[in-house]
Amino acid sequence: MKSENTTKVGKITLFALTWPIFIEILLHMLMGNADTLMLSQYDDNAVAAVGVANQIMSIIIVMFGFVATGTTILIAQNLGAKRHKDAEQISVVSIFANLAFGLLLSIALYLFGKQMLLLMNLPEELMSQSLVYLQVVGGFAFFQSLLMTVGAITKSYGFTKDAMYVTIGMNILNVFGNYVFIFGAFGVPVLGVTGVAISTVASRGIGVLVLFILLYKRIRGKLPWSYLLEKFPKEELKQLLKIGIPSAGEHLSYNGSQMVITYFIASMGTVALTTRVYTINLVMFAFLFSIAIGQGTQILIGYLIGDRKYKEAYQRCLNSLWIGIAVSTFLTIVIAFLREPLLMIFTDNSDIIQLGGILIILSILMEPGRAFNLIVINCLRAAGDVKYPVYIGIIVMWGVSVTVSYTAGIVFGLGLIGIWIAQILDEWIRGLLMLKRWKSRKWEQMSFISEKQPLK
Repeated sequence: MKSENTTKVGKITLFALTWPIFIEILLHMLMGNADTLMLSQYDDNAVAAVGVANQIMSIIIVMFGFVATGTTILIAQNLGAKRHKDAEQISVVSIFANLAFGLLLSIALYLFGKQMLLLMNLPEELMSQSLVYLQVVGGFAFFQSLLMTVGAITKSYGFTKDAMYVTIGMNILNVFGNYVFIFGAFGVPVLGVTGVAISTVASRGIGVLVLFILLYKRIRGKLPWSYLLEKFPKEELKQLLKIGIPSAGEHLSYNGSQMVITYFIASMGTVALTTRVYTINLVMFAFLFSIAIGQGTQILIGYLIGDRKYKEAYQRCLNSLWIGIAVSTFLTIVIAFLREPLLMIFTDNSDIIQLGGILIILSILMEPGRAFNLIVINCLRAAGDVKYPVYIGIIVMWGVSVTVSYTAGIVFGLGLIGIWIAQILDEWIRGLLMLKRWKSRKWEQMSFISEKQPLK
């Protein structure tokens, strides 16, 4: 049986790639919202505690993402170039590389979780709950590293539905576990934040197992697991790092700047922290589609670049961008109209509802700018232009987002409103610079496949 039969390359469409990714990301967000909603019935402080811990976890997920991003792009480009053996070898190397990395970070989170939370300026009343959550979920962070890597491989081969089905199952398990541990169902002790952490880890562990089984069936057992025993995968690791490190640099810069901003917000008190968590949980639904279309477009552009179809790749990015802007803006407007009843699902605190409503209205200005970054940056990476987004990201995120957040939010006393104004400026400045870079077409000479022998 030929290797080509294990992939859908050549017959996959953007819609076919994107809608399962959309559902998958939606379910991931719902999992986070389920934790927040169910904890909000238990204690508002617990919501804030988990929110701060998850800010640290987001940094860790970015670290795992540098291998997953490299995996997605390299597999897509190799499949587009009909280099199926290379794609299979990269799959194996990426799984073991991210597993090793995940184990190291899991140990670090368990041992040094308290020090990390202290650096976040966490209020004393939140420390115990936040630390328990971080040590439990962070101690098993390697589950997340495997989920991201195996998911990236599966989606790059065109089987985006598999990741969606696994996420559906994980959500069901997570919500059930939350119900049992938060509300003491079936005579189980009420564990609060600890129970949410246990539920999260258990659902991820089962998800990893199922995803591996699906990958084995889809690739028909063709992945060369013994490849690592034959030689040290120097070339594959070099390629993964060449894409992944700059990509992770941009993400790390963003999440690092967000941690600093969270530090500013923490100085405003628990109400401000909780308002931010609830607002983000709602607004995330608006840019959900941009994330999905960005990931789907990244895979398609990888195929097109591997096949040297640069004109089609150029237009594919622009078409995806306009769709993403339109949908995310429309959804933000809908959320803004329903802001009060939506916020009341989480809390009855009038201060949180009023301030959160203002932030949601401001998000109408933010989301079109965010769409530029979520879609065009993925396109640049897929084409091999991985350094430019990092340079621009570091300059704008720290020079604009952090600086204006402090000035407007702390110095001028605008609080969270000042923080949101800074985020709007950051997204639009970076987004427009990314679009200008794409239109320059400098990425046409940066394909990772082009470093190999010319196609016959």
